[in-house]
Amino acid sequence: MNIFITGGTTGIGLALAKLYLEEGHRVGICARNLSKFPVEIRNKYKQLSCYEVDVTNREELHKAVTHFAPVELDMIIANAGRSVGAKSKTPMFSVANEIIDINVKGVLNTFDIALEIMLPRKKGHLVATASVAGFMGLPGAGAYSASKAAVLKLCESYSLDLKRHGINVSAIAPGFIDTPLTQKNNHKMPFLMSAEKAAKLIKRALEKKKVLYVFPFRMKIVVSILDKMPRSLYRMLMNLKFLNYSEE
Repeated sequence: MNIFITGGTTGIGLALAKLYLEEGHRVGICARNLSKFPVEIRNKYKQLSCYEVDVTNREELHKAVTHFAPVELDMIIANAGRSVGAKSKTPMFSVANEIIDINVKGVLNTFDIALEIMLPRKKGHLVATASVAGFMGLPGAGAYSASKAAVLKLCESYSLDLKRHGINVSAIAPGFIDTPLTQKNNHKMPFLMSAEKAAKLIKRALEKKKVLYVFPFRMKIVVSILDKMPRSLYRMLMNLKFLNYSEE
């Protein structure tokens, strides 16, 4: 397969790239800074292509994806993302705008370019990394929660729209994964999982063409309860237990 992964230099993206490379697939990865990508992996796999690209720049991303797979693109994984990092009790709108640009517009750019290649063949798989944060408005993370909610709904809609064209769409909603993004968090992270284990679970879900995959299982249960409870009760719970981040 020809597989392109945005945000592929660290965390889940890197772990997925390694899994697919080990199976002999052609893999293209992109990131804003390729210096983070391990040199030994670039040297080891001849079927790997690397591009220094910002996913918010559609023209740059288009050049990278079409250079990697001008005719046949089997899967694209929109994994590039921006987290909140240290939470604040007041909105940080400069950070919020960057989060929306990368997490939402970056996914739209990625899918748009991929479909140019996939639709003529009536074959392909669009994948986006969302988050369990997309199921609720988390305190101190409004823009992040909103961006991931947007990704979840985009993927759900596109899975319906594109099925008749032979295109599969999947949204991956992990809990806390040990990556450079989550290492910036200044709050507790229950059920923390390694990127390597997460990648194996994601790969299995993608092989099954799941439209939505929420994991780990214990986090899925917690999120399901929080998502379905009355919002007044949810807000009371958040005010009691989760407003433990610092003022900035």
